[in-house]
Amino acid sequence: MLELSIDESERLRKVAHALASDVRINILKLLNFKQENIVDIAEKLDLPVSTVASNIRVLENAGIIVTEVLPASRGTMKVCSRTFDDIHMQLNVNAGYNNQASVYQIEMPVGCYTDCEINPTCGLITETGIVQPVDEPSHFYHPSRISAQLLWFSRGYVDYKFPPLSETNAEIKSIQFSMELCSEAPDYDHNWPSDITIWINGIEIGTWTCPGDFGDRRGKLNPNWIPDNHTQYGLLKTWKVDHAGSFLDDVEISKVKLNELNLSNNRFISLRIGIKQNAEHIGGINLFGKQFGDYNQDIIMRIIYQSDT
Repeated sequence: MLELSIDESERLRKVAHALASDVRINILKLLNFKQENIVDIAEKLDLPVSTVASNIRVLENAGIIVTEVLPASRGTMKVCSRTFDDIHMQLNVNAGYNNQASVYQIEMPVGCYTDCEINPTCGLITETGIVQPVDEPSHFYHPSRISAQLLWFSRGYVDYKFPPLSETNAEIKSIQFSMELCSEAPDYDHNWPSDITIWINGIEIGTWTCPGDFGDRRGKLNPNWIPDNHTQYGLLKTWKVDHAGSFLDDVEISKVKLNELNLSNNRFISLRIGIKQNAEHIGGINLFGKQFGDYNQDIIMRIIYQSDT
């Protein structure tokens, strides 16, 4: 579920704008049960591909859909999928009813990891430049890592610690982590799969096979000095755990349930992003901060809860 508050005016405006179109509503209907590529959407809606592509960009900018460039029989194709089944807009800033869902959100800079295991190829980029030399795992322990806006490695993991929900008498309904990421290939390669796994409080939640390392165009937020042959952008992915199970972009990926994470009895909530040693596709990770790639965010943790107070 996409949770929106009246306090998030810019995000609320983007979502409202994205939904204020019959064309975009019809696109979402087509994505109700499966992924679709842009050409097929255009044919089914009897619209020009250019019209569909421009409306897809609006939906993507609002975070309602995600697109992936995948191999096709002739080159590549852009495939679209919906990220949420439900949108909840909280318009009452003073809502305090017992049955009112609340959101606790923390945004963690990608450089604020607390531990890591890094294997080359690897590197860090801050807002001022690429940390030199690249392919030096020891740089991942340098204090400058806190300013990282993009980090990459071929194998291993990074760990983060988030402050837990401090409100007493709160019933947690779900926990979500969203981030922009992709595979890590030499230069870039759209056909470079990587099995990226996350763990919450030491519990494996699920794996996403990223199709590639994306560089066919410049990332929307990238500074001009980023080389054209460098990784440019990733895909925004959201892992969620609730009382029913674990989900990636609202598609079930495992049977791990919320009660198994022991969220209420820890001094922090740990998140690990990495590649398992026995993964089928060990294709590395690029992890984007809010000043690089396509999405203006770092790693976001959201806890949806209800309070008795």
